[in-house]
Amino acid sequence: MKIPQLLQASGKTLFSFELLPPLKGDNIEKIYNTIDPLMEFKPPYINVTYHREEVVYKDRGNGLSEKKIVRKRPGTVAISAAIMYKYKVDVVPHIICAGFTKEETENALIDLHFLGFDNVLAVRGDTLKNEKVFLPEPGGHAHTLDLVKQIINLNKARYLDEELENKTATNFTVGVAGYPEKHVEAPNMRSDLHFLKKKTEAGAEFIVTQMFFDNSKYYKFVKLCRDSGITVPIIPGIKPISTCNHLNNLPKTFNIDLPEELEKEVIKCKNNQQVRQVGIEWAVNQSKDLVRSGVPVVHFYTMGHSDNIRKIAESVF
Repeated sequence: MKIPQLLQASGKTLFSFELLPPLKGDNIEKIYNTIDPLMEFKPPYINVTYHREEVVYKDRGNGLSEKKIVRKRPGTVAISAAIMYKYKVDVVPHIICAGFTKEETENALIDLHFLGFDNVLAVRGDTLKNEKVFLPEPGGHAHTLDLVKQIINLNKARYLDEELENKTATNFTVGVAGYPEKHVEAPNMRSDLHFLKKKTEAGAEFIVTQMFFDNSKYYKFVKLCRDSGITVPIIPGIKPISTCNHLNNLPKTFNIDLPEELEKEVIKCKNNQQVRQVGIEWAVNQSKDLVRSGVPVVHFYTMGHSDNIRKIAESVF
């Protein structure tokens, strides 16, 4: 079922979560072990991220290095299909610009259409570690807006090959990402909202936010979106802090602020087990407040681990 329809039909705040495909060498049982403890909370859908191939450079000696492309995580399409058919739940695969040509993107979307997927989340994807700025794949998209347009074109049976016979229209509902604290590359929030609105005007029908730890920033973001004419559902994304390193890594990686009160509680902790408990309690309070405010879904970033997400869900849902 399409995400907007799921939200309209529920009449209450729903529980959903996002999964990372397992690292190369792991098997799908690791995914199942993450999902199983969370299914009792009846998620209407599960998100599965997409990851580009990564480039590594191996030292060959004599000042020379060898460029090697590695795929660190298995394909999102296959994993999403396995989850959908095992658990009988809707799955929202991510589709990214980074590392993919338009043709590769079209082929992935065709596969998803064949397999019966109704929803996708369109995101640009991250820069490579050795890149100072995002560089699109030759023949690929530089911006999420163009990716959204390609997906919507497929919904209208407009393929890259205009002479293609037997064209079949897809039927994807497209979601995009939103940033309550502004995308790291946006010069200001006004600019960020301008391009977010363009994505909804192009056909995006729901927004999932970047993680945040202060609910007031989410509420302010929603108001700014509504004042800008963005009317689609805005789903809050929550990640419980779980290690001491998150104090530095999360703000640097995701361009977010951590509240002083949360920082103080983490600093008091003697080990990561205590930090994990602080993160659970903080996320429970966040989630309860979001539920009281009537958000359509509280969406959790599992990062491949579900024990803390389960404890939060037990307290909230």
